[in-house]
Amino acid sequence: MSTGAIIVIVVVAALILIALLALMPRMRERSRIRKQERELQIRREQAANRHREEADSRAENAEAAEQRARLAEQEAQRERAEADLHRERATASERGMVDHELVGEGGDGDGDAVSREVREERVVEQRDSDGGLLGRFRRRRSEDRETADRS
Repeated sequence: MSTGAIIVIVVVAALILIALLALMPRMRERSRIRKQERELQIRREQAANRHREEADSRAENAEAAEQRARLAEQEAQRERAEADLHRERATASERGMVDHELVGEGGDGDGDAVSREVREERVVEQRDSDGGLLGRFRRRRSEDRETADRS
């Protein structure tokens, strides 16, 4: 090997080392930037996943709240219906339309006879209000008949 060839090899090796030393900071910077981009992408994905999980959780909570609201609405409707039913019963009671139920609560076994009497008294009261003095006489006659029927 000649001296010229050795010098060329040394010069080429020196140039390669200088090039590597000059390019090293750029390569490190590129590597650092790529690493930051990867970390940023991972953080983005994590943030997106957290937001999706939060959205799913809130959607489930909203669905549960809607279900509770539907149940509460149905409960309110049921309560309104029961209130209406009780109002109707109160009106029927005031008008004497359920006296047979009230009389039957006594439990003495004569519910039908007593119910009949109550109905007859209601008719008699209506006659009294309509018939004046004659209505009272009619009531006496019906009372006498009932007493005779019982005997």
